[in-house]
Amino acid sequence: MIISKTPFRVSFFGGGTDYPTWVEDHGGSVLAGAINKYCYISLRQLPPFFEHRHRVVYSRVETVKKISKIQHPAIRAVLQDMRVDTGVEIHHDADLPARSGLGSSSSFTVGMVQCINAMRGKISDKRTLAREAIRLEQDVMKEHVGYQDQVTTAYGGFNRVDFHRNGHFDVTPVILPRERMVDLQDHLLLFFSGISRFASGVAKKKIKNLKKRENQLLTMQAMVGEAIEILQDRKQSITQFGKLLDESWKLKRTLSSAVTNTVIDDIYADAISAGASGGKLMGAGAGGFMVFVAPPEYHQRIRDKLSPLVPVDIRFDFSGSRIIVYDPEKAIPDPRPAIDDDED
Repeated sequence: MIISKTPFRVSFFGGGTDYPTWVEDHGGSVLAGAINKYCYISLRQLPPFFEHRHRVVYSRVETVKKISKIQHPAIRAVLQDMRVDTGVEIHHDADLPARSGLGSSSSFTVGMVQCINAMRGKISDKRTLAREAIRLEQDVMKEHVGYQDQVTTAYGGFNRVDFHRNGHFDVTPVILPRERMVDLQDHLLLFFSGISRFASGVAKKKIKNLKKRENQLLTMQAMVGEAIEILQDRKQSITQFGKLLDESWKLKRTLSSAVTNTVIDDIYADAISAGASGGKLMGAGAGGFMVFVAPPEYHQRIRDKLSPLVPVDIRFDFSGSRIIVYDPEKAIPDPRPAIDDDED
C-alpha cells in the first residue's frame, strides 16, 4: 500500500499569467501558497482473484478489466501514459470538494504520479514531479490549465514562482519573520461559495481573451512583486496586502465574463462591507472558494455576514506533496515499450 498526501493551494497574485499562451510571449509570475488541506491517493496492486482487474474508488466505485474502460479521466490518462500494466486499486479522498478553485485537479495528478513512482521504487523530486504533472494535464489530458497549480502543490510553501518563455520555472520562497508570516495567515479567511465548476471550461474562455487584455495581465503580473514588498515591509499593515488583492480582483474580473457572476459579486460585496480589505475568487472563476484578507477582530462579523457559507480555517503547508505510507508488496514494473491497453 502506498499513500500520497498533496496539499491544495491558494493563489494570491499573478493568476492568468501562468497560461502557456501568455508565458510563451511574456513569461509569467504568481504568488501562491500551499495550504493545510489535502488530497490523499492510495494505491496498491490488486490480487488476481477478482473478475475485475482494476478498482477505482472516488465519489463513485469503478471495477473494470481494462484501464481504457475507467471513466475517471485523470486516473485513466495517468495509468495509460505511465504504462501501468498490472492490476491496481486506487482510492481518492480529499479534505475539500473538487472543482473548487484550489488546484484540486493538479493535487490529484501530482499525488497519482507520486504513488506510481513510489510503487516502482522511485523517489520523485519536486521539480520533476511538477513537470510531469504539467505534461500530463496539458499534453495528455488536453486540459486548459496553467503551470502554477502543479508547481505549488508539488513544492508546498508560500512562494513566488516565475515562469520563463523557454519553459523553465523558478520557485522562490517568500522569506518573512515568523511573526509576520503568522500575522498574514491570521488575516486570511476562506469560504466555499457553494458553486462547483469545471475550471478548464472557464479557463478556455479566459485564454481566448488574453491577448486582448495585455495591459491588465502585465499589471497583475507586476503586482506579485508589489505584494511581496508589502509583506516584507513591516511598517505596512497586512491590510495593504488585502487592498492590493482587491485591485487585482477588479482586474481579473475584466479578463472574461465567465470569471464572476452575481452570486460571487454579492458575496464579495458583503465581505468588504463587513470589514475585509480585499479578496478574490480562487482559480479560473465562476465558482469555488473565495479568500479574503481582514483583521482577525473582523472575522466573526464577516462569518456572520456570509452565513450560511462554510468557512474554512487555513494555514500554509510547507512540505508539499509527499508519501505518508510506503508498504509495497512488490514493485510495479515500468514497461518499455508501451502497453496496448485497448487490445481485445
